[in-house]
Amino acid sequence: MTMVSSKKEGLAPSDTAKRTIKVWDPVVRLFHWTVAAACMLNLFVLEEGKYWHRVTGYVVVTAIAVRVVWGFIGTKHSRFNDFLPTPSKVMDQILDILNRNEKRYIGHNPLASVMMLGLMALLAATALTGWMTTLDAFWGQKWLEELHGAIANSIMVLAFVHAGVAVIESWRHRENLVWSMVTGRKKA
Repeated sequence: MTMVSSKKEGLAPSDTAKRTIKVWDPVVRLFHWTVAAACMLNLFVLEEGKYWHRVTGYVVVTAIAVRVVWGFIGTKHSRFNDFLPTPSKVMDQILDILNRNEKRYIGHNPLASVMMLGLMALLAATALTGWMTTLDAFWGQKWLEELHGAIANSIMVLAFVHAGVAVIESWRHRENLVWSMVTGRKKA
């Protein structure tokens, strides 16, 4: 996790705002927006269990597989070893937030890392339980359908938290984090 101080020394504020660096590569951005679109489709648009719902689930599984591989071979900020959260890193960030001494990270911060990995695990669990409902061994099992729905709903809740925190962090650090996931660039 690369972090920078919130104040640049020797640069005028206008110089700092103009300087950007490439952080999110196309694979990371495509994964992010593919999963976001797929979740919106499967939660709010497509009919549960029907053909396009299942196809969308398989797209998510493919995206997760690509992202996991990219987490080991991809660019610096896409690699898991760049942002793997440890309990001490997470606790340090929480304490920094409480003390109003929060650091700015170029890549994922520890709490964002927990969110990302948690969402990926829930996406995989949703895909797995969705696939299991198509198997003869689990056909018509109400508990499995309810589990699938509960996991999908928890993704929705976490996604709204994720989006809300991105807006708050954008305001706190005076940079548009949502836009950085579109362009791939953040303030230097």
